[in-house]
Amino acid sequence: MKEEYDFSNAIKNPYVGKLKQQITIRLDEQVIDYFKKMAEETGMSYQNIINYYLLECVKEKKRMEVVFSK
Repeated sequence: MKEEYDFSNAIKNPYVGKLKQQITIRLDEQVIDYFKKMAEETGMSYQNIINYYLLECVKEKKRMEVVFSK
């Protein structure tokens, strides 16, 4: 380890102070595969992509329409 570190060019962590809650959720395999592929393309984690997508739904107050067939 170095005796001293230079933090003069450091940037503040944008995630500090933001509340995140760890949960367990069951998703279809094709959903996970979809977001994992997107993660490979973007370089982001698939968990973050899912979170951003859900945040967009919250901000836009999207509602899912469920129709059950007879």
